[in-house]
Amino acid sequence: MSKKLFTSESVTEGHPDKMADQISDSILDALIEKDLRSRVAVETLLTNGVCIIAGEVTTSAYVDMAKIARDKIKEIGYDGCGFHHETSGVMIAIKEQSSDIARGVDSFKKKADGTIVAEDLENLGAGDQGLMFGFACDETPELMPLPIVLSHRICQRLAEVRKKNIIKGLRPDGKSQVTIEYIEGRPKRVHTVLVAAQHDPDKNGKTLESEIKSRVIQPVLKEYGYKIDSKTKIYINTAGRWVIGGPEGDTGLTGRKIIVDTYGGYARHGGGAFSGKDPSKVDRSGSYAARWVAKNIVASGLARKCEVQIAYAIGKPEPLSVYLESFGTSEISNEELERVVVQNFDLRPGKIIEKLGLRRPIYAKVAVYGHFGRGDLDLPWEDVSIANKLKSQRIKAIKDSSA
Repeated sequence: MSKKLFTSESVTEGHPDKMADQISDSILDALIEKDLRSRVAVETLLTNGVCIIAGEVTTSAYVDMAKIARDKIKEIGYDGCGFHHETSGVMIAIKEQSSDIARGVDSFKKKADGTIVAEDLENLGAGDQGLMFGFACDETPELMPLPIVLSHRICQRLAEVRKKNIIKGLRPDGKSQVTIEYIEGRPKRVHTVLVAAQHDPDKNGKTLESEIKSRVIQPVLKEYGYKIDSKTKIYINTAGRWVIGGPEGDTGLTGRKIIVDTYGGYARHGGGAFSGKDPSKVDRSGSYAARWVAKNIVASGLARKCEVQIAYAIGKPEPLSVYLESFGTSEISNEELERVVVQNFDLRPGKIIEKLGLRRPIYAKVAVYGHFGRGDLDLPWEDVSIANKLKSQRIKAIKDSSA
């Protein structure tokens, strides 16, 4: 039998990098809510006592970025445990988007006299060059890899037991890591669970370990039909005491958790971060579209595992390339699956924005605990309604490939 171990990690909303992502996306949401065509590229940096917001924004809207940042920091739970939403400094350094980029990306329908009638989404150019990956597999109901799903759920549960005071003495920063044992390519058991949880100075370490095991780890594993067996390794706060955390202990920056945001390293990544970017940036919309395609392929039964790559050039609407890999889990060839994708999905940036309704304030809620496989959220790129259409094409595709 072929056996392997695979590990993914996640972080809580109080992790400094994730705080930065949430602030950037909260600013994006506020701008889109007031001006849906806002062009936004906002970065946030957090360190001890300071929050710095910088980037490029072109919009007709005004939002109080400092207030948005402070409100998000308060919501996360930093009201005095080493970092405070009211007393920490907030610096803003925002300028307009480059006119050279805007000229290449924008596309409008005009009257004969040059008056703009409407935006031409069919010819909207990609906001940058780059390559994006999307992935899906049948390991979980969310059609996501099991290690990253369990890692996210453990971090979500860690935040829940803190906010509801189910476990007393927890602070906002935290991380999880899950190793799954695979036999012949299928998940069989939980090999290792690692949790790091920031806590108050007077919290007893042994008590915390017991509470996290019983109130966090075990319920999450049970939710997915797994359990701690006699060989499962559980590690909690392996460095011992962890009181100094969050921005007091570590600098946070937007875009530094791109593997946490996606598939936990299980699938490839094009390198572009999501948070703080409006959907004209294909780092974001192209990655969402690639996940949408891959998930529908798996949901349709055309493959048990699917990875999709899309590449773009700045200012050009049509993708430069579309590539699909089914890892030997499909009855038809990758080339035939690529033809199915091209026939059923319009992957021009403007049409992705239109089809998935991406000009809405929906981004702050995915800035933590993953952008994909979120059963707790109604996300347009997780919709599998096209799978029904693909199912009807499945038999024909199989017949054609065997003819």
